[in-house]
Amino acid sequence: MNTRMRSRVRFALVVSSAGLLGLPAYAAGPSVTRDARHDLSAPLGQLAAQAPELKGLHQGQAPIARGTGPAITSSKADPVAAQPSAALTGVTPVISFAGQSAQDNRNVLGFAFVPPDTNGAAGARQYVQMVNVTIAVYDKATGALELGPAAIHSIWSGFGGPCENAGDGGDPVVMYDRIAGRWFISQLQFNSDFSSNQECVAVSATSDATGSYNRYEFDFGNQFPDYPKFGVWPDAYYSSQNVFGPGKGNTFLGARACALDRAAMLSGAPAAMICFQTSTASLLPSHLDGGTLPPTGAPNYYASIADSSHLNLFQFHVDFANPANSTLTGPALVAVAPFSEICSGATRTACIPEPAPGEKVDGLGDRLMFRLAYRNFGDHESLVVNHTVAGGALGGVRWYEIRSPGAGPFVFQQGTVVDPDNSFWMGSIAMDNAGDIALGFSASSRSLDPSIYLVGRGAGDPLGTMNGPNVLVNGTGVQVKSFNRWGDYSAMNLDPTDDCTFWYTQEYYVTTGSFNWSTNVSAFKFDACKAQRH
Repeated sequence: MNTRMRSRVRFALVVSSAGLLGLPAYAAGPSVTRDARHDLSAPLGQLAAQAPELKGLHQGQAPIARGTGPAITSSKADPVAAQPSAALTGVTPVISFAGQSAQDNRNVLGFAFVPPDTNGAAGARQYVQMVNVTIAVYDKATGALELGPAAIHSIWSGFGGPCENAGDGGDPVVMYDRIAGRWFISQLQFNSDFSSNQECVAVSATSDATGSYNRYEFDFGNQFPDYPKFGVWPDAYYSSQNVFGPGKGNTFLGARACALDRAAMLSGAPAAMICFQTSTASLLPSHLDGGTLPPTGAPNYYASIADSSHLNLFQFHVDFANPANSTLTGPALVAVAPFSEICSGATRTACIPEPAPGEKVDGLGDRLMFRLAYRNFGDHESLVVNHTVAGGALGGVRWYEIRSPGAGPFVFQQGTVVDPDNSFWMGSIAMDNAGDIALGFSASSRSLDPSIYLVGRGAGDPLGTMNGPNVLVNGTGVQVKSFNRWGDYSAMNLDPTDDCTFWYTQEYYVTTGSFNWSTNVSAFKFDACKAQRH
């Protein structure tokens, strides 16, 4: 093990409320954090067999995705809310298989967590899925397991420090860096009083997810970096966190935007993390889809909800050679159709109904949902993203395509997918190389067991419309006595080998119970999309 201790260097930051007025959301330079330790691991298959035993842990809930501000409400009806008016045709299923479950948590660690934080990504020949608190690697052609389910913290076996024992850490994220053909894996680690918090990050040495990883620990001191999300960009791995602190305190300090030195991490060299603290709530970094890179020197784009009729859009330019030259500019206010946040009353995070005896579950309507997917078509650049709003019986999924993010961003099209009888929520969205869009989400009501639905649109369909829904998985059970947790996110991704095949993973219940969730992985593609290999 090649472990190197690195000191932390910080520049003073003064957060300004001017960020809400379209002016910079910071008043000083960035903070710079060096990795606390790093090394090259043994192959993951070997590590999974020797993961350290966890003591004193038990079944429970992962840290609550805490609210980041007052509820957002509008006096206006949602003008873009509509039921899909046509069937979703011209979409071919590719594969569907069972992902990890709460029982896998128990089999591996002896206990289960809620919510699963379901996410995954497709690589050259594998699909990797992560949930709280296990990881599995599948052959994407057959759905057969290649590795796991195994404890996520097994990736850091022998690493030393807090990451090695991050068995109860939450908010796992896996991405495939298609530019380099590598896997990116992260897991949050914290101690019981939140006085010591780390982001544990691993970047694979090859395109094989079962192989060795360059491992890193980044420390956040006594500030808890809740709900971390990541995006792949040519010059960095960009991340966001909702920062609370100090220690166990509940004070929301604002969202933080960070850039991790991708070039260093791909080579296993010492790495820096450059961050800006903002006054904005719950940022989301953009993630590159497709084989066409952003224009040379283009910044990474961050988005958040500003108010009931605007999104914020920031630009993050990072300079690892001279960190003081790094900039976070914005926000630009992007006008959107008015909406109201779901679950905005006393039951803010638990208002989605299930059939009896199911409990009401999380809405998480105060934030944009993972991922903020970016694509460069050559003649234009697009971002697609979604969030849950009040609509229909209770919940609807609002989605956007934002164009020209670098200069004069505007909403090219938008819509809210609703149903008079069912709630739709916890979505994830992506766009293929032909401009087709797929949006997956959970669906539930007093008469519908939580299920996995899909809507989509072809590039030539009327703007703002979605077709469907198609049922990817019919739920056959409901959740009880599980802290009302659901999500906290799902993941829609594109296959890097053809840039046409969508992969979606989400939770549901096979059998009614407590801490008894299951997950599914489904792949499909629009027939009009033509494979593009880069």
